Amino acid sequence: MNITAMYFSGTGTTKKMTAAIADELTEIKISQDKTTAGEKPGSIKAGIKPWQRAEDIDFTPPAARREIYRFTPDDLVVFGVPVIAGRVPNVLLKFLDTLQGGGALAVPVVLYGNRNFDDALIELRNILQDRGFYAIGAAAFIGEHSFSRILAAGRPDSSDMELSRDFARKLAGKIRRLGAAGLREAAPVPVDGADPIRPYYKPQDRNGNHINILKVKPKLHAELCSGCGICVSACPMGSVVQENPGQPPAPITGICIKCCGCVKKCPRQAFYFDDPGFIYHKEELEDMYAGIRREPDLYL
Repeated sequence: MNITAMYFSGTGTTKKMTAAIADELTEIKISQDKTTAGEKPGSIKAGIKPWQRAEDIDFTPPAARREIYRFTPDDLVVFGVPVIAGRVPNVLLKFLDTLQGGGALAVPVVLYGNRNFDDALIELRNILQDRGFYAIGAAAFIGEHSFSRILAAGRPDSSDMELSRDFARKLAGKIRRLGAAGLREAAPVPVDGADPIRPYYKPQDRNGNHINILKVKPKLHAELCSGCGICVSACPMGSVVQENPGQPPAPITGICIKCCGCVKKCPRQAFYFDDPGFIYHKEELEDMYAGIRREPDLYL
């Protein structure tokens, strides 16, 4: 069985967690093979072949989402996306509809910024099921909020990574216990969330008034920019354009999903937001949730 980590990750937190689970699953199986070589025939459920780690599929870059990805019953895909407005990012829905699961096993994983993952996990699970995958486990982990450097700062941290390893161990045990046929019969794994899916979360002030930040884009302190181009490759929408190598990029005019990859990855912190509504919303989130430590939700 080929174990693949497949993810969309603007700032790297979803990549970190998704790849870690795939890595741990592979390491567990290799270790178990070494210690259980003397088991009697039939002691491991039929239909699960030797496991190997396949190359990651990073569909963050726009070009990667123009590809068609096909899987088979011999694949297990740990599939990760960030939570945006309590849902799977809507800019990914058209791409996700092109996936061809082909009977592969899947582990949907979402990363959220310490507020709530709302319906993102059940939405991702349902999308994968509809595209021919069998969701055999799922998880919602916490990552540093894209808007903030203090909200869930540094997460996923060492405690989160240990929980991811424990999750992988339990998932490996489920795979060995049930076998391929049993796993597919038991899918999809139950997860929290509403079905039908609720509307996207809308930022509000404390009086319940909607704060519209859909069209807000980061700006650039050109005097701080070295022209390194990291922001160009970091933008998952291809909206940061560098017209001349070594020079500051042009002002952002394309779609911005506020993943803040350009902000977080810039070595000179040259990108910033000055929109009053965005700043208010960011500070409100920090006010309400920075003092709370959310823990991962794991489903098997």
